[in-house]
Amino acid sequence: MVLRREPTARQMRLATELRRLREAAGLNSTEAAALLGASRVQISHIESGLTGVSEQRLRRLASHYACTDSKFIDALVTMAVDRTRGWWEEYRGLLPTPFLDLSELEHNAQFQRHVAILYVPGLLQTEDYARAVFSSRLPELTHEEVELRIRHRKARQEIAIPYEAVIHEAALRIRVSDRATSEAQLTRLLELSEADHITLRIIPFDVDGFAKASSTMTYVGGRVPKLDTVVRDAPHGSVFIDSEAQLNTYRTSFRRVEEASLEPEPSRDFIHKLAKGL
Repeated sequence: MVLRREPTARQMRLATELRRLREAAGLNSTEAAALLGASRVQISHIESGLTGVSEQRLRRLASHYACTDSKFIDALVTMAVDRTRGWWEEYRGLLPTPFLDLSELEHNAQFQRHVAILYVPGLLQTEDYARAVFSSRLPELTHEEVELRIRHRKARQEIAIPYEAVIHEAALRIRVSDRATSEAQLTRLLELSEADHITLRIIPFDVDGFAKASSTMTYVGGRVPKLDTVVRDAPHGSVFIDSEAQLNTYRTSFRRVEEASLEPEPSRDFIHKLAKGL
């Protein structure tokens, strides 16, 4: 079997979960291979995302690993057999791989939550706002690279799942470009806040106790909670976080941020007043 040269984030997540199941069962790769009637190298390739695994083999592995969580196993099977060639594939070779991995993650998400401190979340940005953000990157991007990223971001903005964003007042006030861009962005947020599946909450500057929950993050819900993912921005691109301990930490963090924010209706009033004051 031909090995994958660059497994996607979805393929790597499946591989990681299978490795975690094996380790939780107290088996090494040689023992797991013997139970499956395979070689240790084959197990290594599966757990590295270099090769796929069939539904039959995956369910056999889950049985050998004494995993009884049927919903989790079914979710892993869905990941294993998915052969979808999504819209993001047209950008392969044109944009860094993390852009594509994020698109695929969002495509398969059940819900998404975002905490924004300095910038309006990408899925809510206007084209001019996004252009200003991308144009400020170092090293500088060419005009073609900026426009390619904007086109990709616009495609991602076709949100159909429950989406909740908690945005700090700083992100609303910082002018990434000019007054007109800021005004248009605030207007866009007001429009989006009326959508049934989008919830916007604002954290004003004068809220107390915000130091407990001041971390920007994107929380993406998987088919089951065990397959949730946190996305953090890093200098070299997006970082996906999926360990159960860290997921629990970020769940708590989001609850704290949510508790510190205004309810949706007062948040819309806040944005409206801010827009009038520009």
